[in-house]
Amino acid sequence: MSSKGIAIVTGAAQGIGKGIALRLASDGFDIAVNDIPTNADKLTALVEEIKAKEREASAHVADVSVEEQVKNMMEEVVKIYGGVDVMVANAGVMKYASIAHTSVGDWDRVMAINARGTFLCFKYAGMQMISQGRGGRIIGACSVGGKKGGQMTSAYCASKFAIRGLTQSAASEYGRHGITVNSYAPGTTDTEMVTYMDKSHAELTGSAPGTFKKLLEKAMPLPMIATPDDIAGLVSFIASKESQFITGQSISINGGMYFD
Repeated sequence: MSSKGIAIVTGAAQGIGKGIALRLASDGFDIAVNDIPTNADKLTALVEEIKAKEREASAHVADVSVEEQVKNMMEEVVKIYGGVDVMVANAGVMKYASIAHTSVGDWDRVMAINARGTFLCFKYAGMQMISQGRGGRIIGACSVGGKKGGQMTSAYCASKFAIRGLTQSAASEYGRHGITVNSYAPGTTDTEMVTYMDKSHAELTGSAPGTFKKLLEKAMPLPMIATPDDIAGLVSFIASKESQFITGQSISINGGMYFD
C-alpha cells in the first residue's frame, strides 16, 4: 500500500496521542511514535497495532523536553523513512494544584515538557520539512486551558497559552515553505490526565471519585466527555490536504466548554 507520508506523534503511548497515531495510520500514513522510557512497552504494543493496519511503524523513546533527544529522534525517523510530512507534538503533563501549592519544580516540569517540548518539535520538524522542500503539517496540542485559565491548573494553562503563541509564530515563519502550523484545543477527554484530575479533586475536596468528571459534564452544552477518537478526527483533518488554507489556528474541540 502506498503511503500518504510520514507522521511523528509524540506522547503516543496512551490517551489522545495513541488515538491520533492509530487514526493517522488508518488515513494512510506511516507512523513514528514517541514516548518516555517508562512507556516503552506500550509503544512497542502500539507499533504492532499500527502494523496490523498494514502501515509501517517505529518506536522512538525520547524526552521531548531535551533538545538533543528531539534532534536525535528526528534524525532516526529521517534515516528510516527518508523524511517527515506531519509532526504532531502531543506530549504533555499536568499538575493539579492551587498556585500556592504549585512548586517551582512543578512549574518548571510542566513548562519544560509542554512548552519547551512543543517548541523543540516545531523547530526540528520545521527545519527538516524546509530542507525537504515539499511542505508539511506541524500540529501542536493546545487545550481549552490555553483559551481560558482555570483554577488548580496554573502551570498547565500557562504552558498551553504559550503553545497558542508558538503556533501563530511558527505559522508566520513556515507558511512560505508550504508548511501549515495549527494546534488542537480539546476540552475534557477520557484520558489518564482527566482521571488524574478527578482523583486529585477527590483527595482535595473529600468528594467521591467521579465527581469531578460529572461536574465537567454538567457544565457543558454537550453533556459528555470526549474520547481520544473524537480529538483524533480533528487532527486527521488538520493533517490532510483539505486543510491547506488553515494555519496559525488553535482549533477548539471542547463540547462547548468554551466558545471562541
